[in-house]
Amino acid sequence: MKPLPTLRQLRYLVAVVDRCHFGQAAEACLVSQSTLSAGLQELEDLLGATLVERTRRSVLPTPLGREIAERARQLLKGAEELVEITRSAADPMSGALHLGVIPTIGPFLIPRVMPALREAFPRLRLYLREDQTARLLGQLNAGKLDAALLALPYPMGDLETEDIAEDRFSFVCPAGHRLDGSDPTQAVTVPSEDLLLLEDGHCLRDHAMAACALDATPHNTAFQGTSLHTLVQMVANGLGVTLLPQMAVDSGILRGLDLAVHPLAGDRPGRRIALAWRRTSGRKETFQRLAEALRAEMTRNDG
Repeated sequence: MKPLPTLRQLRYLVAVVDRCHFGQAAEACLVSQSTLSAGLQELEDLLGATLVERTRRSVLPTPLGREIAERARQLLKGAEELVEITRSAADPMSGALHLGVIPTIGPFLIPRVMPALREAFPRLRLYLREDQTARLLGQLNAGKLDAALLALPYPMGDLETEDIAEDRFSFVCPAGHRLDGSDPTQAVTVPSEDLLLLEDGHCLRDHAMAACALDATPHNTAFQGTSLHTLVQMVANGLGVTLLPQMAVDSGILRGLDLAVHPLAGDRPGRRIALAWRRTSGRKETFQRLAEALRAEMTRNDG
């Protein structure tokens, strides 16, 4: 039987390839630099190939080293999922869970639901990572996150998802704007010429444009917000109008500002809030119960 690399050796290789620095890789693996260097040398001897080029000032992965590191990621992720299956069988709602969340959900949803989640699952330790959708999906597929709270529709590949809630859009404009009426329930059709949106990279931008049946290039491109709070301040300063998801409005983002809120004309489209995870993950029961708890809490708050 041929000798095989150990998971520890593969982890050392991945750390070095990711950082191109022995010291930083050793720190990430919680070992000394000499231990990591020796383990990597053992892996090269075992495979009979050079995986990294070493100089006094730098370390550079070889093309073969990069390829093996990429395959090693999949092996390490599979090993971690074996451990997850065992732990979740004993208590699905315990242990650490690394949860990604997009910036247009996190500040508005997390404060609402965290107290209830802590009470319902006291043994579950949630570690949150806020980032844009594309980067969260990359980390999720790489095994760096366990699950992610996202807004759909969005291309999800082979990930499994469970819807949590519908999040409708509302039209927001300065009080006295030509589209503002005395009746806050009056539906409006959003003008594209002064519509302010988030900058490229935020999926809410695409969802908002779809809600208004706009093309990919709104007329007002001089001002693009980096967050919903920035958009609100732009509108308050008379720079245009915008669309906000209902969860942001409910959180009080407009509090203290002389702004008007109206529903959209038509069927008031919006986005779907969903929890996503790898189809191969061994913690499916954990994610389903978490999604159920989030759904129940949002329904209770909305009621």
